[in-house]
Amino acid sequence: MPKPLQLSLTTEERAELRRARDSHEKPYVRERASALLKIAAGWPGRQVALHDLLKLRQSDTVYTWGKRYQAESFSGLFIRPGRGLRFA
Repeated sequence: MPKPLQLSLTTEERAELRRARDSHEKPYVRERASALLKIAAGWPGRQVALHDLLKLRQSDTVYTWGKRYQAESFSGLFIRPGRGLRFA
């Protein structure tokens, strides 16, 4: 069984995620910030993915958000250029 994701946030990081959760212009950033705050509060990533977000997510998706946040800080919450739908 994989090791559960654990986030330890500083006061500044926690405040930044709360601001993003409450008022960021992009809905996906609000969702990701909410998920990370719940994980930092001790909730299992699987529970957050399956029950506590606006949309059902796979556990691996939520873990990826957490790992990217640990590696890249707040900028890791954003969708990278070149990702998503492509129209001809």
